[in-house]
Amino acid sequence: MELDLDLARKVLAAQPFSRLLGARITEFGDGAATLELDIRDELRQQNGFVHGGVLAYAADNTLTFAAGSVVGANLITAGFTVDYMKPAVGAILRARAEVVRAGRTRVISRCDITTVDGEGGETLCAVAQGSIAVASDR
Repeated sequence: MELDLDLARKVLAAQPFSRLLGARITEFGDGAATLELDIRDELRQQNGFVHGGVLAYAADNTLTFAAGSVVGANLITAGFTVDYMKPAVGAILRARAEVVRAGRTRVISRCDITTVDGEGGETLCAVAQGSIAVASDR
């Protein structure tokens, strides 16, 4: 099944956890995807930074959506790594992922996670790479 931006948004909206976080897909297609969410107090840890688990969620979902733009919707994350580089502070969390290599059974994607301040400036906070498995028919 080929995905487009509207269908990708419907898939995201069908994920209860994504709805809880207020995530939205702003770009999708041609081996890339961008996911954003507004930074609010409930997403912060005790020092005021966005919790690392939120950054990991953004990486996981965006890596998989980028893969889906190439191979379709029948996917599951096989594994991913996140390297945290700077504390995440700002108004918006943005994750941009692109496919590095798409195979028949696995897709490798990489993702940059940034924060956007109130004036539109971006700061790179984390990078991620993931292996996305093309799921067999159940």
